[in-house]
Amino acid sequence: MSEHDANARFLRESIVEPDSIARARAHAVELGAAPISAAVGSQIAVLAAATGARSIVEIGTGAGVSGLWLLRGAPQAVLTSIDNEPEHLAAARQAFSDAKVPSTKARFITGRAIDVLPRMNEASYDIVLVDADPDNVIEYVEHGLRLARTGGLVLVPRVLTGGKVADPVQRDEVTSAYRSLVQETQESSAVLATVSSAGEGLLQLVSLAERD
Repeated sequence: MSEHDANARFLRESIVEPDSIARARAHAVELGAAPISAAVGSQIAVLAAATGARSIVEIGTGAGVSGLWLLRGAPQAVLTSIDNEPEHLAAARQAFSDAKVPSTKARFITGRAIDVLPRMNEASYDIVLVDADPDNVIEYVEHGLRLARTGGLVLVPRVLTGGKVADPVQRDEVTSAYRSLVQETQESSAVLATVSSAGEGLLQLVSLAERD
């Protein structure tokens, strides 16, 4: 086992997922919702706590897993969750209820993010999590940067696509989009960008753009 694999295994096995999130994960897997890993979940919880987030948007519910991690880090926040799968939103509602998240802390929007995001207020959110429809990831990130306040975060899990992004031979549209996203945000003067390799990977963007 390589040093990288050993580190990844140790980190993966050291994370303790709260029971409420573990139950949400099990239900999400049953639904085929593909929730974020515990490694990524623990990272976004720390980021939510560190920023003192009070207003969060997630694109894709993961049947409640990502939202519970975010609210674990920022229990004072109000989370807006967007998903075009009513069953996934219903599962998220139930997961939040089971975790005793107050109903005032979450609102759920059923619809395609591509249609919902243009109607949301710009520079109004502390964190935007992009975890849906990888074919449109670049457009979602553009919307996320519009919605995030200056100093706010846009977070993109799965950005390493199982190692495909690092392999130049892989040139399918989704892999190419993620690869371009990582490269272009590293070069952009509008954001600070970094990528964590834990779990399935997490692109972290801090919005630096000043707005009128």
